[in-house]
Amino acid sequence: MMVPMITKPFVCVLLALGASTALPAAAAPACVTINNGWVRLPPGPMPMTAGYARIRNDCRDEVVVVGAGSRAFEEVSLHQTTLVEGVSRMREITRLPVAAGTSVQLQPGGLHLMLMRPEVVLQEGAQLPLRLSLADGSKVDGTLQVRREPPPRP
Repeated sequence: MMVPMITKPFVCVLLALGASTALPAAAAPACVTINNGWVRLPPGPMPMTAGYARIRNDCRDEVVVVGAGSRAFEEVSLHQTTLVEGVSRMREITRLPVAAGTSVQLQPGGLHLMLMRPEVVLQEGAQLPLRLSLADGSKVDGTLQVRREPPPRP
């Protein structure tokens, strides 16, 4: 049986498309890390809590965090708490630059993760996944430990 010539290029295109969709998402640069991640254990069932960590950039260039997510929460976003005329205000951060060779600390009263609608029961000591999305399309994975109190400072 003879295959028409138009079919061969079409099959090649399909094979190329299939191969490209099988590739994993852009790998995380090994020079960006999430350290000392933790989640404050709420006093009871609550629809939200906060997460904290240190984001370290040992790359040669600045990286920009543009999103966050976790299988343990329905929604995760970056926020910053500021004091304006004696009133604490919180706003969402859509871009968090981390200069080369520096760290950004997510901590109570400042930059933090808003963790909305837990998908799991939060128990002290549990390790929860966290994934940060960078502006270049790469992802950085880390964990957040559920704690009643902040960890000791390193």
